[in-house]
Amino acid sequence: MLSALQFFPRGGSAHVARALAAGLPAHGWDVTVLSGSRSDLDGHGDAARFYAGLEVRTVDFGTALAADDPMDPPGGAAPMHPSFEDRPGAPDRVAAALDDAVAERQVAAWGAALRAAGAREADVLHLHHLTVLNEAAARVAPEVPVVAHLHGTELLMLEAIEEGPPAGWPHAAAWRERMRAWAQRCARVVVISPGQVQRAVSLLGVEAQRCVHVPNGFDPVVMRRVDLDRAAHWRRWLVDDPRGWAPGDSAGSVRYRPEDLRALLDGPVLLAVGRFTAVKRLPLLIEAFAHARDEHPGALVLLGGHPGEWEGEHPLEAIRRTAARDVYLAGWHDHDALGSFFSAADAQVLASVREGFGAVLVEGMACGLPAIAVDRYGPAEIVDDGVTGWLVEPDDREALAAALRAVLAHPAERARRGAAARDLARARYAWPALAGRLGAVLEQARTGPCKIT
Repeated sequence: MLSALQFFPRGGSAHVARALAAGLPAHGWDVTVLSGSRSDLDGHGDAARFYAGLEVRTVDFGTALAADDPMDPPGGAAPMHPSFEDRPGAPDRVAAALDDAVAERQVAAWGAALRAAGAREADVLHLHHLTVLNEAAARVAPEVPVVAHLHGTELLMLEAIEEGPPAGWPHAAAWRERMRAWAQRCARVVVISPGQVQRAVSLLGVEAQRCVHVPNGFDPVVMRRVDLDRAAHWRRWLVDDPRGWAPGDSAGSVRYRPEDLRALLDGPVLLAVGRFTAVKRLPLLIEAFAHARDEHPGALVLLGGHPGEWEGEHPLEAIRRTAARDVYLAGWHDHDALGSFFSAADAQVLASVREGFGAVLVEGMACGLPAIAVDRYGPAEIVDDGVTGWLVEPDDREALAAALRAVLAHPAERARRGAAARDLARARYAWPALAGRLGAVLEQARTGPCKIT
């Protein structure tokens, strides 16, 4: 099986691709990974490093990023990948803004990469998201069945197109038709939450029976609560070796003094993990925490934010605007470090309003953290309100602040819901079992049409 991901490693889909590729050999599959890659971010974004231990082929974007136009680099180099998100000034421009000629350059580059990675000899192609990889695969290896793996961001772009695309998306209709055609050619379409089935049917025109639910999960070896020295942990990553960054500045440009960490040691710690994208609603979370923090002591740590990437108001700007106290930027860390951050916290919060799944919720729950999340999409299917966490309405600052107050003020309830969250996550979302589930889907795609239950 060839598992291919156009994006360089930075978001949840890369972690899913890595976990499944690592788990599938136990179910009889030989796996090669093909991924976009960056070598200019101190190792973050380097696919060879990220997928270490697996057979991996990379498409490096270094030449593209150095070019005047990253979508049209000189010398036949691979262009920068498009995005499903519209972030002004980003080198990976939103796909819906790119014309046919740009799309063809993408297809040519990824066709060559697929050919070199052995796509023609594969039994199945496992393509993450719906991207030009699908078009390239249809041209390079038309006889090899394709299993598409939707992660949610592609559906968000399609929904924005259906609602009426922004003025800066002149080629939205063409991309919508491309993506629908790609999905309809796939043998199977993997969705990460049951709620995505109807969205896929409506947006992509695929039959419901070809959609298979395989949730995201966690590595039970890595994601477990451990005893650690909290003071030493937070001092290391916020004072001694900080990774937080200010708009337009580098990792480590936001640092703290030892005396600034008092809130992390004297009260409960809330952890929010993710990129600084608009859908995550981090400014709203900071506003809600500022209100909750006025009544109950505690700290909020924002872990993530790929260096140099943000949409809308940067969290540091939101902290300054609201004068929020005890909010910390911890920066971007390797995925394997997450367990220690979860172990140094008391609860997690995800204010995202359109989260396709919410893998970070499952990972935090596996480490015994109750969750605050929005009662929509994937989080609504993961978090059991009143049992494993708190669910609130989207974009409701007062409801979010009330949930934060409840978490800060009631340690016994935090502990009760955290224990229930750990038990549920380990019973339902461990990667080894989920890799076996995907293996069965791949086998069914390889051997021909059949009903999947």
